[in-house]
Amino acid sequence: MFEWPATTVHSRPGSVTSVTDESKPPVAKRVHRERTHHGDTIVDEYAWLAEKDDPDTLDYLKAENRYTEAVTAHLAPLREKLFGEIRARTQETDLSVPTRMGQFWYYTRTVEGQQYPIHCRVPLDDPTDTTPPATGDGAPLPGEQILLDGNALAEGHEFFSLGAFDVSPDGNRLAYSTDFTGDERFTLKIKDLRTGEVLPDEVPDTFYGTAWSYDGGTLFYLTVDDAWRPHRVWRHTVGAPTGDDAIVYEELDERFWVGVDLTRSQRYVLIDAGSKITSEVRVIPADDPTSEPALIAPRRQGVEYSVEHHGHRFLILHNDGAEDFELAYTSVDDPSGWVTMVPHQPGTRLESVDAFAEHLVISLRRDGLSGLRILPLGETDGYDMRFPEPIYSVNIDSNPEYQTASVRLRYTSLTTPESVYDYDLATSELILRKRKPVRPGPDGREFDPADYEQQREWALADDGTRVPISLIRRKGTPRDGSAPCVLYGYGSYEASMDPWFSVPRLSLLDRGMVFAVAHVRGGGELGRHWYEDGKLLAKKNTFSDFVACAQHLAKAGWTSPDRLVARGGSAGGLLMGAVANLAPQAFTAIVAEVPFVDPLTSILDPSLPLTVMEWEEWGNPLADAEVYEYMKSYSPYENVSDVDYPAILAASSLNDTRVLYHEPTKWVARLRATAERGHYLLKTEMGAGHGGPSGRYDAWKDEAFIAAWILDRVGLAG
Repeated sequence: MFEWPATTVHSRPGSVTSVTDESKPPVAKRVHRERTHHGDTIVDEYAWLAEKDDPDTLDYLKAENRYTEAVTAHLAPLREKLFGEIRARTQETDLSVPTRMGQFWYYTRTVEGQQYPIHCRVPLDDPTDTTPPATGDGAPLPGEQILLDGNALAEGHEFFSLGAFDVSPDGNRLAYSTDFTGDERFTLKIKDLRTGEVLPDEVPDTFYGTAWSYDGGTLFYLTVDDAWRPHRVWRHTVGAPTGDDAIVYEELDERFWVGVDLTRSQRYVLIDAGSKITSEVRVIPADDPTSEPALIAPRRQGVEYSVEHHGHRFLILHNDGAEDFELAYTSVDDPSGWVTMVPHQPGTRLESVDAFAEHLVISLRRDGLSGLRILPLGETDGYDMRFPEPIYSVNIDSNPEYQTASVRLRYTSLTTPESVYDYDLATSELILRKRKPVRPGPDGREFDPADYEQQREWALADDGTRVPISLIRRKGTPRDGSAPCVLYGYGSYEASMDPWFSVPRLSLLDRGMVFAVAHVRGGGELGRHWYEDGKLLAKKNTFSDFVACAQHLAKAGWTSPDRLVARGGSAGGLLMGAVANLAPQAFTAIVAEVPFVDPLTSILDPSLPLTVMEWEEWGNPLADAEVYEYMKSYSPYENVSDVDYPAILAASSLNDTRVLYHEPTKWVARLRATAERGHYLLKTEMGAGHGGPSGRYDAWKDEAFIAAWILDRVGLAG
């Protein structure tokens, strides 16, 4: 279903048998197909590319891959060099800070030359000791028990992903699930940790969430419908035939996604059902797993709430009359009355609450920064933790123990590698347990955070809104417009792109590049209103904010348009496609990873994975003509025109169930046909899902490919 220019030999229309010049791009065949909505007829001549089972589709994707490899062949030495830099700077044999749960310390470790983590535990030597064992050089700890070896599980497979990893409260059983294609449909299994035996209990086509009963004899799990929506919670008795499993809860509203979890106290199983803007929660006593789920509060459109158990009460984090959320509590015996604990404070977005026996930890966001608030038992005010850097990211880490005198947290910034701390609640001491090692590069130069500087800038959007930008550069990088820059963006689902440290990024910074993150509307950096102002019929604010950030960076001397590369993935890939149409002159190149660039086509089709759930994020163009016209006006695929686009690299995965592979495929085909002067590349992983390659070395090679292409576009490939 496609043609090669000039030198191709065809055996039948649209197929290719031999190629003598793969340095020229394949040209997708046009097939006239129409669709009509609200009186508007659209001709989609590349709709045939959505036919995944058609051999011609696969042939076309493979031809695109061969073309991409051919025209980037000159970058192969640079790719190898960048991969070598990433590997040299990474401590390959390493061990995470052990986390205590019950009578064991749990941790993961990696081994040089192996792709995947090994999940382990060691028994406590002293039940009163709260200091985790030293991780040393990453070697196995004395008395180690290997629970799962990802490398052994992945053997013989091109792709491997671990979904569930859930140890029963008594420490005797492990529920885990595996995916070998990338489509996020997992096979659930149970392992007896006392004997090492994998039990006959096996359930295919499950999703991520699981929860154990208190005695470890019953396991709750999720399955998905044909649209990949987790919609059923099942109950399985260990040792019984899986055909006897019972449906505990089924969600019929296609807007809602179901989850299941066990509270930290191990006293309740939580079943939550949530759409983008509405939620409700049911609970089951973990020591009575066959009882009927009890509803905390019935769903009301636009009201979101989450539940955490704490002693005689449930904690309720909700937005009922509180845009940025407030914290309340209610009795476990009668959850109908909610009593406010932490009232709503506009501008301080409360994101979650973690309950421990003697204290609470609230994760919050204020002034574009994440934060943690400690509430000792019996107090209502509490205090916010303080951190030294001007921009950073902090979040509570895995803390499975309910009875604890400390809180495990993770901290990072653009210059500080990921750091694991224990915060002592009695002394307010922040104890560094481990900072991710950054080894010297191939040149032997040690990593020193003082060699780099980070700061925050503010761009002015078209409507006068101030948009934050986080930046990092190596000290001495000029600020005269000559430095190349990567500008990253996302801007959807209230997801915040908080500052993060990256080893691969050092290869760009050390070559004189600037890295920046545009915290555009549609994300959650500045509270709930920041999200609301970048969704539905305000979605274009996301795109214009990003352009404003690009223009600000050029005006302020950080870079210039002919040195600026935009990058984003998934919904951030929609952002990339939209700004390519909106302001192509603002960028020299664009990297769009698993990009959602054909949103109107996808959101019009409720049979596609996840579409109905997305209507509260983008609008429902099937039912609403105004939404249809609005989405059509910004859809990257619908608005390709004959202009001078930046160079574009689109990366996708064949088995992606979140952004289907054909969206970037169709987009690149239309770009080539409409704006022939451009440089467009499509790279499709033929055996992976939304996250791309699964092994760490494969992921590093993928990152090296993108980094080499970026450096080439800004003249630094040499």
